[in-house]
Amino acid sequence: MTAANDGAGAGHTPDQPASAPVGRQERIGSLDFIRGIAVLGILAANIVAFGQPLAAYMYPGAFTVPHGPVSDWSWVAQFILVDGKMRGLFTLLFGAGLVLFMDRAWARGASRWLQVRRLLWLGLFGLAHFFLVWRGDILFSYAVCGLVAVLCLRWSAKAQLVTGLLGYVAGALLYAAMIGPSYFVVDTPMGEQAPYTEMREALNGEMARELADAEAETAIIAEGSYGDFVAHNVASHAGDLGFYVMLWLLETLPLMLVGMGLFRLGLFSGGFDPARQRRWGWIGLLGGGLLTALIALWVKGAGFTYYATLTAFLGLSPLPRLAMTLGLAALLALWGARANGWLAARLSAAGRAAFTNYLGTSIVMLFVFHGWAGGLFGELGRPALYGIVLLAWIAMLAWSQPWLRRYRYGPLEWLWRCLTYWRLFPIAR
Repeated sequence: MTAANDGAGAGHTPDQPASAPVGRQERIGSLDFIRGIAVLGILAANIVAFGQPLAAYMYPGAFTVPHGPVSDWSWVAQFILVDGKMRGLFTLLFGAGLVLFMDRAWARGASRWLQVRRLLWLGLFGLAHFFLVWRGDILFSYAVCGLVAVLCLRWSAKAQLVTGLLGYVAGALLYAAMIGPSYFVVDTPMGEQAPYTEMREALNGEMARELADAEAETAIIAEGSYGDFVAHNVASHAGDLGFYVMLWLLETLPLMLVGMGLFRLGLFSGGFDPARQRRWGWIGLLGGGLLTALIALWVKGAGFTYYATLTAFLGLSPLPRLAMTLGLAALLALWGARANGWLAARLSAAGRAAFTNYLGTSIVMLFVFHGWAGGLFGELGRPALYGIVLLAWIAMLAWSQPWLRRYRYGPLEWLWRCLTYWRLFPIAR
Protein backbone atom coordinates (compact mmCIF):
# COMPACT_ATOMS: atom_id res chain seq x y z
CA MET A 1 0.00 0.00 0.00
CA THR A 2 1.52 3.32 -1.06
CA ALA A 3 1.01 6.78 0.35
CA ALA A 4 -0.97 9.37 -1.61
CA ASN A 5 0.02 13.01 -1.47
CA ASP A 6 -2.47 15.74 -0.77
CA GLY A 7 -1.80 17.84 -3.81
CA ALA A 8 -4.49 18.87 -6.25
CA GLY A 9 -4.89 15.83 -8.43
CA ALA A 10 -2.67 12.99 -7.23
CA GLY A 11 -4.21 12.80 -3.79
CA HIS A 12 -7.78 12.90 -5.06
CA THR A 13 -9.85 9.95 -6.15
CA PRO A 14 -13.08 9.42 -8.10
CA ASP A 15 -15.27 9.74 -5.02
CA GLN A 16 -13.50 12.89 -3.80
CA PRO A 17 -12.48 15.00 -6.81
CA ALA A 18 -10.11 17.93 -6.62
CA SER A 19 -12.92 20.14 -7.83
CA ALA A 20 -16.54 19.46 -8.59
CA PRO A 21 -19.58 21.42 -9.73
CA VAL A 22 -21.47 23.10 -6.92
CA GLY A 23 -24.60 21.10 -7.71
CA ARG A 24 -22.75 17.85 -7.15
CA GLN A 25 -21.43 18.98 -3.78
CA GLU A 26 -24.97 20.00 -2.74
CA ARG A 27 -26.24 16.64 -3.92
CA ILE A 28 -23.75 14.87 -1.68
CA GLY A 29 -24.91 17.02 1.23
CA SER A 30 -28.53 16.04 0.63
CA LEU A 31 -27.57 12.37 0.53
CA ASP A 32 -25.58 12.71 3.74
CA PHE A 33 -28.54 14.31 5.51
CA ILE A 34 -30.86 11.43 4.58
CA ARG A 35 -28.16 8.86 5.32
CA GLY A 36 -27.71 10.36 8.79
CA ILE A 37 -31.41 9.91 9.55
CA ALA A 38 -31.30 6.38 8.16
CA VAL A 39 -28.30 5.26 10.20
CA LEU A 40 -29.93 6.52 13.41
CA GLY A 41 -33.20 4.85 12.44
CA ILE A 42 -31.50 1.54 11.69
CA LEU A 43 -30.30 1.36 15.28
CA ALA A 44 -33.87 1.93 16.48
CA ALA A 45 -34.96 -0.98 14.27
CA ASN A 46 -32.11 -3.25 15.37
CA ILE A 47 -31.96 -2.55 19.08
CA VAL A 48 -34.33 -5.38 19.99
CA ALA A 49 -32.09 -7.87 18.18
CA PHE A 50 -29.03 -6.47 19.97
CA GLY A 51 -30.49 -6.76 23.46
CA GLN A 52 -32.80 -9.75 23.01
CA PRO A 53 -32.67 -12.95 20.92
CA LEU A 54 -32.63 -12.29 17.19
CA ALA A 55 -36.05 -13.96 16.88
CA ALA A 56 -37.50 -11.19 19.08
CA TYR A 57 -36.93 -8.68 16.28
CA MET A 58 -40.23 -9.84 14.80
CA TYR A 59 -41.76 -12.07 17.45
CA PRO A 60 -42.46 -10.55 20.90
CA GLY A 61 -42.86 -14.05 22.35
CA ALA A 62 -39.10 -14.53 22.03
CA PHE A 63 -38.42 -11.79 24.61
CA THR A 64 -36.82 -13.10 27.77
CA VAL A 65 -38.69 -10.51 29.89
CA PRO A 66 -42.44 -9.79 29.96
CA HIS A 67 -43.81 -8.01 26.89
CA GLY A 68 -46.69 -6.04 28.39
CA PRO A 69 -49.19 -3.57 26.90
CA VAL A 70 -46.67 -0.72 26.61
CA SER A 71 -44.27 -3.00 24.77
CA ASP A 72 -47.09 -4.30 22.55
CA TRP A 73 -47.97 -0.80 21.44
CA SER A 74 -44.28 -0.02 21.03
CA TRP A 75 -44.08 -2.99 18.65
CA VAL A 76 -46.98 -1.49 16.67
CA ALA A 77 -45.34 1.95 16.55
CA GLN A 78 -41.96 0.55 15.50
CA PHE A 79 -43.54 -1.63 12.84
CA ILE A 80 -45.36 1.35 11.35
CA LEU A 81 -42.68 4.03 11.61
CA VAL A 82 -39.31 2.30 11.52
CA ASP A 83 -39.07 -1.36 10.55
CA GLY A 84 -37.84 -1.76 6.99
CA LYS A 85 -38.12 1.94 6.13
CA MET A 86 -34.68 2.93 7.43
CA ARG A 87 -33.08 -0.05 5.73
CA GLY A 88 -34.98 0.90 2.59
CA LEU A 89 -33.66 4.46 2.72
CA PHE A 90 -30.14 3.17 3.30
CA THR A 91 -30.46 0.85 0.30
CA LEU A 92 -31.77 3.60 -2.01
CA LEU A 93 -28.81 5.76 -0.99
CA PHE A 94 -26.40 2.88 -1.50
CA GLY A 95 -27.63 2.60 -5.08
CA ALA A 96 -27.25 6.35 -5.55
CA GLY A 97 -23.74 6.09 -4.14
CA LEU A 98 -22.82 3.41 -6.67
CA VAL A 99 -23.72 5.83 -9.47
CA LEU A 100 -21.98 8.80 -7.87
CA PHE A 101 -18.80 6.83 -7.27
CA MET A 102 -18.65 5.43 -10.80
CA ASP A 103 -19.56 8.70 -12.53
CA ARG A 104 -16.50 10.23 -10.91
CA ALA A 105 -14.39 7.14 -11.56
CA TRP A 106 -15.25 7.11 -15.25
CA ALA A 107 -14.54 10.85 -15.48
CA ARG A 108 -10.97 10.03 -14.38
CA GLY A 109 -10.48 7.03 -16.63
CA ALA A 110 -11.10 4.26 -14.08
CA SER A 111 -13.15 1.16 -14.81
CA ARG A 112 -15.87 -0.76 -13.03
CA TRP A 113 -13.20 -2.95 -11.48
CA LEU A 114 -12.55 -0.16 -8.99
CA GLN A 115 -16.14 -0.45 -7.81
CA VAL A 116 -15.88 -4.23 -7.77
CA ARG A 117 -12.81 -4.05 -5.54
CA ARG A 118 -14.61 -1.59 -3.27
CA LEU A 119 -17.57 -3.96 -2.93
CA LEU A 120 -15.36 -6.97 -2.28
CA TRP A 121 -13.79 -5.14 0.65
CA LEU A 122 -17.29 -4.23 1.85
CA GLY A 123 -18.18 -7.91 1.74
CA LEU A 124 -15.17 -8.72 3.94
CA PHE A 125 -16.26 -6.05 6.42
CA GLY A 126 -19.70 -7.67 6.37
CA LEU A 127 -18.29 -11.14 7.06
CA ALA A 128 -16.30 -9.82 10.02
CA HIS A 129 -19.40 -8.04 11.30
CA PHE A 130 -21.55 -11.17 10.93
CA PHE A 131 -19.21 -13.66 12.60
CA LEU A 132 -17.41 -11.46 15.13
CA VAL A 133 -20.00 -8.88 16.21
CA TRP A 134 -23.64 -9.40 15.23
CA ARG A 135 -25.54 -11.69 12.87
CA GLY A 136 -27.95 -8.98 11.73
CA ASP A 137 -25.35 -7.68 9.25
CA ILE A 138 -26.52 -6.06 5.99
CA LEU A 139 -23.11 -5.23 4.52
CA PHE A 140 -22.46 -8.67 3.03
CA SER A 141 -25.84 -8.64 1.28
CA TYR A 142 -25.14 -5.10 0.05
CA ALA A 143 -21.81 -6.22 -1.37
CA VAL A 144 -23.32 -9.21 -3.20
CA CYS A 145 -26.28 -7.23 -4.57
CA GLY A 146 -23.98 -4.32 -5.39
CA LEU A 147 -21.84 -6.56 -7.57
CA VAL A 148 -24.95 -7.36 -9.60
CA ALA A 149 -26.03 -3.71 -9.68
CA VAL A 150 -22.63 -2.73 -11.12
CA LEU A 151 -23.66 -4.55 -14.30
CA CYS A 152 -26.60 -2.14 -14.61
CA LEU A 153 -24.68 1.12 -14.18
CA ARG A 154 -24.79 1.98 -17.89
CA TRP A 155 -28.53 1.49 -18.12
CA SER A 156 -30.71 4.52 -18.57
CA ALA A 157 -32.26 6.03 -15.46
CA LYS A 158 -35.70 4.95 -16.64
CA ALA A 159 -34.56 1.35 -17.18
CA GLN A 160 -32.99 1.25 -13.71
CA LEU A 161 -36.10 2.70 -12.08
CA VAL A 162 -38.63 0.53 -13.91
CA THR A 163 -36.61 -2.68 -13.50
CA GLY A 164 -36.12 -1.94 -9.82
CA LEU A 165 -39.79 -1.26 -9.18
CA LEU A 166 -40.95 -4.31 -11.13
CA GLY A 167 -38.36 -6.49 -9.40
CA TYR A 168 -39.43 -5.26 -5.99
CA VAL A 169 -43.14 -5.85 -6.71
CA ALA A 170 -42.38 -9.32 -8.07
CA GLY A 171 -40.40 -10.12 -4.93
CA ALA A 172 -43.15 -8.80 -2.67
CA LEU A 173 -45.75 -10.95 -4.42
CA LEU A 174 -43.47 -13.99 -4.22
CA TYR A 175 -42.90 -13.46 -0.49
CA ALA A 176 -46.64 -13.03 0.04
CA ALA A 177 -47.38 -16.27 -1.79
CA MET A 178 -44.68 -18.21 0.08
CA ILE A 179 -45.16 -16.86 3.60
CA GLY A 180 -48.72 -15.52 3.71
CA PRO A 181 -50.44 -18.93 4.05
CA SER A 182 -48.34 -19.90 7.09
CA TYR A 183 -50.47 -17.90 9.53
CA PHE A 184 -53.70 -19.43 8.28
CA VAL A 185 -52.27 -22.95 8.39
CA VAL A 186 -50.86 -22.69 11.91
CA ASP A 187 -53.16 -20.23 13.68
CA THR A 188 -56.61 -20.86 12.20
CA PRO A 189 -58.85 -23.91 11.77
CA MET A 190 -57.64 -24.13 8.18
CA GLY A 191 -54.62 -26.07 9.43
CA GLU A 192 -56.86 -28.77 10.90
CA GLN A 193 -58.05 -29.81 7.46
CA ALA A 194 -56.46 -32.93 6.02
CA PRO A 195 -54.55 -31.24 3.16
CA TYR A 196 -52.78 -28.91 5.61
CA THR A 197 -52.06 -31.03 8.70
CA GLU A 198 -48.56 -32.01 7.53
CA MET A 199 -47.80 -28.42 6.62
CA ARG A 200 -48.91 -27.25 10.06
CA GLU A 201 -46.73 -29.88 11.70
CA ALA A 202 -43.73 -28.81 9.59
CA LEU A 203 -44.28 -25.12 10.34
CA ASN A 204 -44.62 -25.76 14.06
CA GLY A 205 -41.41 -27.78 13.93
CA GLU A 206 -39.60 -24.92 12.20
CA MET A 207 -40.86 -22.47 14.82
CA ALA A 208 -39.71 -24.79 17.63
CA ARG A 209 -36.23 -25.06 16.08
CA GLU A 210 -35.91 -21.29 15.72
CA LEU A 211 -36.97 -20.65 19.29
CA ALA A 212 -34.70 -23.41 20.61
CA ASP A 213 -31.77 -21.83 18.80
CA ALA A 214 -32.74 -18.45 20.26
CA GLU A 215 -32.73 -19.98 23.75
CA ALA A 216 -29.33 -21.58 23.19
CA GLU A 217 -27.91 -18.36 21.81
CA THR A 218 -29.27 -16.41 24.78
CA ALA A 219 -27.32 -18.66 27.13
CA ILE A 220 -24.15 -18.22 25.08
CA ILE A 221 -24.40 -14.43 24.90
CA ALA A 222 -25.52 -13.93 28.47
CA GLU A 223 -23.23 -16.46 30.16
CA GLY A 224 -20.57 -17.59 27.72
CA SER A 225 -17.29 -16.08 26.56
CA TYR A 226 -16.69 -14.06 23.42
CA GLY A 227 -14.98 -17.12 21.94
CA ASP A 228 -18.11 -19.19 22.57
CA PHE A 229 -20.17 -16.58 20.75
CA VAL A 230 -17.90 -16.56 17.68
CA ALA A 231 -17.68 -20.36 17.63
CA HIS A 232 -21.49 -20.60 17.76
CA ASN A 233 -21.82 -18.18 14.83
CA VAL A 234 -19.33 -20.15 12.74
CA ALA A 235 -20.62 -23.61 13.63
CA SER A 236 -24.36 -22.98 13.62
CA HIS A 237 -25.00 -19.96 11.41
CA ALA A 238 -22.46 -19.77 8.59
CA GLY A 239 -25.16 -20.99 6.22
CA ASP A 240 -27.40 -18.08 7.20
CA LEU A 241 -25.31 -15.75 5.02
CA GLY A 242 -26.55 -17.33 1.82
CA PHE A 243 -30.07 -17.49 3.19
CA TYR A 244 -30.05 -13.78 4.04
CA VAL A 245 -28.74 -12.86 0.60
CA MET A 246 -31.49 -14.88 -1.08
CA LEU A 247 -34.13 -13.64 1.37
CA TRP A 248 -33.36 -9.97 0.71
CA LEU A 249 -32.20 -10.28 -2.91
CA LEU A 250 -35.60 -9.27 -4.30
CA GLU A 251 -35.71 -6.28 -1.95
CA THR A 252 -32.11 -5.07 -1.79
CA LEU A 253 -31.14 -5.31 -5.45
CA PRO A 254 -34.36 -3.70 -6.73
CA LEU A 255 -34.09 -0.84 -4.23
CA MET A 256 -30.49 -0.26 -5.30
CA LEU A 257 -31.66 0.01 -8.90
CA VAL A 258 -34.46 2.37 -7.87
CA GLY A 259 -31.94 4.50 -5.98
CA MET A 260 -29.66 4.58 -9.02
CA GLY A 261 -32.49 5.69 -11.27
CA LEU A 262 -33.87 8.29 -8.89
CA PHE A 263 -30.41 9.75 -8.36
CA ARG A 264 -29.89 10.15 -12.09
CA LEU A 265 -33.37 11.64 -12.51
CA GLY A 266 -32.51 14.25 -9.88
CA LEU A 267 -34.70 13.32 -6.91
CA PHE A 268 -31.92 14.26 -4.50
CA SER A 269 -30.72 17.35 -6.36
CA GLY A 270 -33.78 19.40 -7.25
CA GLY A 271 -34.55 17.72 -10.55
CA PHE A 272 -38.28 17.37 -9.78
CA ASP A 273 -40.90 20.04 -9.29
CA PRO A 274 -40.82 20.59 -5.50
CA ALA A 275 -44.60 20.88 -5.08
CA ARG A 276 -45.20 17.69 -7.03
CA GLN A 277 -42.40 15.86 -5.21
CA ARG A 278 -43.83 16.96 -1.87
CA ARG A 279 -47.36 15.90 -2.83
CA TRP A 280 -46.31 12.44 -4.01
CA GLY A 281 -44.02 12.08 -1.02
CA TRP A 282 -46.87 12.65 1.41
CA ILE A 283 -49.17 10.35 -0.58
CA GLY A 284 -46.61 7.54 -0.38
CA LEU A 285 -45.80 8.12 3.27
CA LEU A 286 -49.39 8.47 4.53
CA GLY A 287 -50.95 5.92 2.19
CA GLY A 288 -48.30 3.31 2.91
CA GLY A 289 -48.42 4.23 6.59
CA LEU A 290 -52.16 3.65 6.79
CA LEU A 291 -51.87 0.20 5.22
CA THR A 292 -48.94 -0.65 7.49
CA ALA A 293 -50.93 0.47 10.53
CA LEU A 294 -53.79 -1.84 9.55
CA ILE A 295 -51.34 -4.74 9.26
CA ALA A 296 -49.84 -3.92 12.67
CA LEU A 297 -53.25 -3.77 14.32
CA TRP A 298 -54.17 -7.10 12.72
CA VAL A 299 -51.05 -8.67 14.23
CA LYS A 300 -51.92 -7.24 17.64
CA GLY A 301 -55.46 -8.53 17.33
CA ALA A 302 -54.11 -11.95 16.39
CA GLY A 303 -52.13 -12.04 19.61
CA PHE A 304 -48.64 -11.47 18.17
CA THR A 305 -48.31 -15.12 17.23
CA TYR A 306 -45.07 -16.27 15.61
CA TYR A 307 -46.53 -16.70 12.15
CA ALA A 308 -48.72 -13.60 12.33
CA THR A 309 -45.62 -11.48 12.91
CA LEU A 310 -43.65 -13.35 10.24
CA THR A 311 -46.50 -12.90 7.75
CA ALA A 312 -46.73 -9.21 8.57
CA PHE A 313 -43.01 -8.54 8.13
CA LEU A 314 -42.32 -10.65 5.06
CA GLY A 315 -45.66 -11.35 3.42
CA LEU A 316 -47.92 -8.31 3.84
CA SER A 317 -45.83 -5.20 4.51
CA PRO A 318 -43.29 -5.03 1.62
CA LEU A 319 -45.55 -3.10 -0.78
CA PRO A 320 -46.82 -0.53 1.76
CA ARG A 321 -43.24 -0.28 2.98
CA LEU A 322 -42.06 0.58 -0.54
CA ALA A 323 -44.57 3.43 -0.71
CA MET A 324 -43.43 4.74 2.67
CA THR A 325 -39.74 4.44 1.81
CA LEU A 326 -40.10 6.32 -1.47
CA GLY A 327 -42.30 8.91 0.21
CA LEU A 328 -39.72 9.44 2.94
CA ALA A 329 -36.92 9.72 0.39
CA ALA A 330 -38.84 12.36 -1.57
CA LEU A 331 -39.71 14.44 1.50
CA LEU A 332 -36.29 14.19 3.13
CA ALA A 333 -34.60 15.17 -0.12
CA LEU A 334 -36.64 18.38 -0.10
CA TRP A 335 -36.04 18.97 3.60
CA GLY A 336 -32.33 18.19 3.36
CA ALA A 337 -31.86 20.69 0.54
CA ARG A 338 -32.82 23.58 2.80
CA ALA A 339 -32.14 22.29 6.33
CA ASN A 340 -29.26 24.31 7.77
CA GLY A 341 -29.71 24.32 11.55
CA TRP A 342 -27.46 22.69 14.12
CA LEU A 343 -29.41 19.43 14.09
CA ALA A 344 -29.31 19.19 10.30
CA ALA A 345 -25.56 19.77 10.36
CA ARG A 346 -25.05 17.02 12.93
CA LEU A 347 -27.33 14.61 11.05
CA SER A 348 -25.37 15.25 7.86
CA ALA A 349 -22.12 14.63 9.73
CA ALA A 350 -23.53 11.35 11.08
CA GLY A 351 -24.41 10.49 7.47
CA ARG A 352 -20.91 11.26 6.23
CA ALA A 353 -19.62 8.84 8.87
CA ALA A 354 -22.47 6.35 8.41
CA PHE A 355 -20.17 3.36 7.83
CA THR A 356 -18.34 4.04 11.10
CA ASN A 357 -21.60 4.76 12.92
CA TYR A 358 -23.26 1.58 11.65
CA LEU A 359 -20.40 -0.77 12.55
CA GLY A 360 -19.43 1.28 15.59
CA THR A 361 -22.85 0.97 17.20
CA SER A 362 -22.75 -2.80 16.69
CA ILE A 363 -19.42 -2.96 18.50
CA VAL A 364 -20.68 -0.72 21.30
CA MET A 365 -23.81 -2.88 21.69
CA LEU A 366 -21.60 -5.96 21.88
CA PHE A 367 -19.97 -4.46 24.96
CA VAL A 368 -23.25 -3.20 26.40
CA PHE A 369 -25.13 -6.47 26.21
CA HIS A 370 -22.79 -9.49 26.25
CA GLY A 371 -22.38 -11.26 29.56
CA TRP A 372 -18.57 -10.95 29.63
CA ALA A 373 -18.96 -7.16 29.28
CA GLY A 374 -22.00 -5.04 30.23
CA GLY A 375 -24.20 -8.08 30.84
CA LEU A 376 -27.54 -6.54 29.83
CA PHE A 377 -28.52 -9.13 27.22
CA GLY A 378 -32.03 -10.39 27.85
CA GLU A 379 -32.49 -8.07 30.82
CA LEU A 380 -34.28 -5.10 29.23
CA GLY A 381 -37.75 -4.67 27.77
CA ARG A 382 -38.63 -2.46 24.83
CA PRO A 383 -38.89 0.86 26.70
CA ALA A 384 -35.46 0.42 28.31
CA LEU A 385 -33.96 -0.67 24.99
CA TYR A 386 -35.25 2.52 23.39
CA GLY A 387 -33.45 4.38 26.17
CA ILE A 388 -30.21 2.76 24.97
CA VAL A 389 -31.06 3.94 21.45
CA LEU A 390 -31.48 7.51 22.65
CA LEU A 391 -28.08 7.46 24.34
CA ALA A 392 -26.48 6.04 21.20
CA TRP A 393 -28.13 8.71 19.04
CA ILE A 394 -26.71 11.40 21.30
CA ALA A 395 -23.27 9.82 20.98
CA MET A 396 -23.45 9.60 17.17
CA LEU A 397 -24.59 13.21 16.84
CA ALA A 398 -22.01 14.34 19.38
CA TRP A 399 -18.86 12.78 17.90
CA SER A 400 -19.44 12.88 14.13
CA GLN A 401 -19.35 16.62 13.51
CA PRO A 402 -16.31 17.47 15.67
CA TRP A 403 -14.40 14.54 14.16
CA LEU A 404 -15.15 15.65 10.60
CA ARG A 405 -14.10 19.21 11.38
CA ARG A 406 -10.64 17.82 12.11
CA TYR A 407 -10.50 14.84 9.78
CA ARG A 408 -11.53 14.30 6.16
CA TYR A 409 -13.35 11.00 6.72
CA GLY A 410 -14.79 8.83 9.42
CA PRO A 411 -12.28 6.22 10.69
CA LEU A 412 -13.81 3.27 8.84
CA GLU A 413 -14.60 5.38 5.76
CA TRP A 414 -10.89 6.20 5.62
CA LEU A 415 -9.88 2.55 6.04
CA TRP A 416 -12.33 1.41 3.33
CA ARG A 417 -11.02 4.11 1.01
CA CYS A 418 -7.39 3.12 1.54
CA LEU A 419 -8.19 -0.55 0.96
CA THR A 420 -10.20 0.24 -2.18
CA TYR A 421 -7.33 2.16 -3.82
CA TRP A 422 -4.58 0.25 -1.98
CA ARG A 423 -3.05 3.60 -1.05
CA LEU A 424 -2.68 5.55 2.18
CA PHE A 425 -4.65 8.76 2.06
CA PRO A 426 -4.14 11.64 4.47
CA ILE A 427 -6.93 11.71 7.02
CA ALA A 428 -6.17 14.94 8.88
CA ARG A 429 -7.37 18.21 7.39
